[in-house]
Amino acid sequence: MNQLVFTIILIAAIAILLRSFWQIRANFALTRDVAFDGQVMKRLRLTAKVALGQTKILRKPFIGLMHALVFWGFIVITIGSLEMVIDGVSGWHRSFSVLGPLYTLIAASGDIFAYVVLAGIILFLARRLLMHVRRFEGAELTKANKTDAAIALGFIMLLMLSLIGLNITDVYLHGSDLPGTYPISAWLLPYFDFSTIDARVMYRFYWWTHILLIFIFANYLPYSKHFHVFMSLPNVFFSNLNPLTYLPSMPEVQKEVALMLSGNAYNAAPLEQPQRFGVKDVEDITWKNYMDALTCTQCGRCTEVCPANITGKLLSPRKLFVDIRARMDEKSKNGSGKFLLGDYISKEELWACTTCNACAQECPLNISHPNLIMDMRRYLVLEEGDAPDELNAMFANIENNGAPWKYSAEDRLKWTEA
Repeated sequence: MNQLVFTIILIAAIAILLRSFWQIRANFALTRDVAFDGQVMKRLRLTAKVALGQTKILRKPFIGLMHALVFWGFIVITIGSLEMVIDGVSGWHRSFSVLGPLYTLIAASGDIFAYVVLAGIILFLARRLLMHVRRFEGAELTKANKTDAAIALGFIMLLMLSLIGLNITDVYLHGSDLPGTYPISAWLLPYFDFSTIDARVMYRFYWWTHILLIFIFANYLPYSKHFHVFMSLPNVFFSNLNPLTYLPSMPEVQKEVALMLSGNAYNAAPLEQPQRFGVKDVEDITWKNYMDALTCTQCGRCTEVCPANITGKLLSPRKLFVDIRARMDEKSKNGSGKFLLGDYISKEELWACTTCNACAQECPLNISHPNLIMDMRRYLVLEEGDAPDELNAMFANIENNGAPWKYSAEDRLKWTEA
């Protein structure tokens, strides 16, 4: 009966999660496509370094190390979660024990990491609730955003507590016959009194609590900023491999220029008219921009180093991707008469950017903020002719004089005569 009940719950949890993924897939279908360059090995090395190795996170030594330990702990504990799913369907106990010495290593590291992750989550909650950390503030971080962060951390804390209870009761029930090694739980066991309770009932309680929390948390993640649990590895894999200072050209404009330079502009068939130059709404962004939005942890490292934000300007690089996700959610429900540019992101924010790429350099998940900002600026200039006066003057000089300066080509060197 337990196996049947578990299997039904498992199928329901997977079905609900797939439904959420299907909606996200539909959102991806709204975005523009970009070609994949096929540099698989280079991307795998980058993923191993940045995502698995947590190299950017570790730039902040103490809190970065704590986050990295939580991440590595989750990887190990996920193996134990998969084992629990197999146990639940099959009725077995510690089914991965067939791995022998490898299982001993997995079990020991999983037990240790349960306590490490719990300590890390308590620290993270204390920082958010008790300390005033500037990068956790901002107009884009509403009460709902902060509540979401607290809920996700609360879920993880309960997951670790239930796992710790599961391991301690299992060590008590099976002693030396228990497959694997659980060093911290075995060390703590003498401090727990099982004489007044049924240890088997407690074990089943912790087992069911832990697995149900896993199912609930997994289905909560697609609606949370902690969706990066699923998205961080693929997002780093699909990182922009060009130098950060490289800004890609617009294919539509590039085709026009190439055609004119070829001398066949008058004889060639007319090119397909682009629907829009640049980005005005979420259907103009690329699938990678949307993946960035789903991956963003809202950690604020980008905004923390942004010189425009530091000097009091409106720009917050983090806000761009919070807004994309919010606008995409709104678009998928009812469309509305709003647009990403104007209703969510103002032109003042966009023109404050200096394209210094400090945000992209600091982002622990290799999100590229300046490329998105440039695409939105391109819409303003090419579609609406809306640019700051300084840029409009430069555009006029290029059109009239062939250079950004106000002097004609004949007068350009007169300053040397002075």
